[in-house]
Order: sequence, then C-alpha cells, then structure tokens
Amino acid sequence: MPAIERLAAATRSAPLWSKDDVTVIFVLGGPGAGKGTQCAKIVTDYGFKHLSAGDLLREEQDRPGSEFGEMIKSYIKEGTIVPLEVTIQLLENAMQATREKDNKSLFLIDGFPRKLDQAHAFERTVVPSKFTLFFDCPEDVMLERLLNRGKTSGRADDNIESIKKRFRTFVETSMPVVNEFQTQDRVAKVDATKGADEVYEDVKKTFKEWDIKPITLKFVQTQ
Repeated sequence: MPAIERLAAATRSAPLWSKDDVTVIFVLGGPGAGKGTQCAKIVTDYGFKHLSAGDLLREEQDRPGSEFGEMIKSYIKEGTIVPLEVTIQLLENAMQATREKDNKSLFLIDGFPRKLDQAHAFERTVVPSKFTLFFDCPEDVMLERLLNRGKTSGRADDNIESIKKRFRTFVETSMPVVNEFQTQDRVAKVDATKGADEVYEDVKKTFKEWDIKPITLKFVQTQ
C-alpha cells in the first residue's frame, strides 16, 4: 500500500493558496443534473479550468508507473470512495500544473467534494472554496435524462438500478456538504429542471452576484 501519509496534502497544516490567489468553485448536483454541460459553458465564457475528480482518478489508475494506480482501481471496482488524501493530491497536482502551464487561477471542481471530510480536508490544506454551485434537480427529472442518455451512451451505470443507487449515495454523502456550506452562505442554488440554455442564464446571473466576471474578448477591426 502506498504511503498516503507522506502526501503533501496529507501533511500540510495550512492551505497552500489563499482565496485571493486562487478561486475555486465546487460544482455539485445529482447524477443527470447537467453539471458537465454547464461547466463546458462556464469554461468558454469565464476562462475557468474544469477539473473532474473522477476523471483525474481514472487517468491516474491508467498512468504507467503510478504509485496509486492499483489501489484506485480496486476502490473503483468495489464502488467505494478512494482515500480523500489521494483525490485531493491529484486535484492539487492538476491545479499546480495548470497554474504553471497556463497561468490560470480559476478552477471549477466538478463532482467534488463527495463527502464532508473531503470538503474539510481540501479547504484546510489546498485552498478555501469561494462557493458551491449546486444544480438542484428532482430525481424524476434526472432519472428520465439518464435513461434517455443510456439509450446511446453505452455506460453500464445508466440503468434504473444503478441510477437509484447513485441517487441514494448523493443524498447520503454529498447533500450534507451542500447543507453545511449553505449555513455559511456559500451555496448558489440553480434550478436545473429547465433547458440547458435557460439554466445557463441563471448561472450567469449567479456569477454576477458573486462578482465573477466573463472573459473580455477584444476584436481587432480590419479595414
């Protein structure tokens, strides 16, 4: 078993960055709430780097020579949550690489934190989040979307039994995160039952309220 306790994110007692230097928005919502679609729009208009904890874990498990690859594979296979220290370290590494390569300091972290202990550990060791963008959508709407997606997605978990398990997991583990941040006035709730474009209009209003400005494009006029 790799030495998780040696990871920087596990040993640090203060955040790596301050909120003045790095802006993190957590993006949460049940399966089928439309997080991915909205994140893509935000990236285009606001210049954020979109990071998915799930994607980073899948990439790491397949990376040749990874210290954590086999461990991640076994956790994912069993359907259990990877130790938070590993997930947070992968997020921190991706953020660090983005800052060095693209000089970006705006991050959308999608589908994370999945549990309260992840939220607390990330904010304690990496950077406190600005707020959580929560896509609020009833289960019957999400179920219909996922079943429709399952007709063409080929995803093994787009079936009723798997979907209902994912709903239960979200309610039991992720909603406490939303609820705690809400008591701190750090949740922006968006009605995700509308069409994607309408939802995005609400996202833009939310960003304006939180003083997140879109990219200013400069056009060169040609004669």
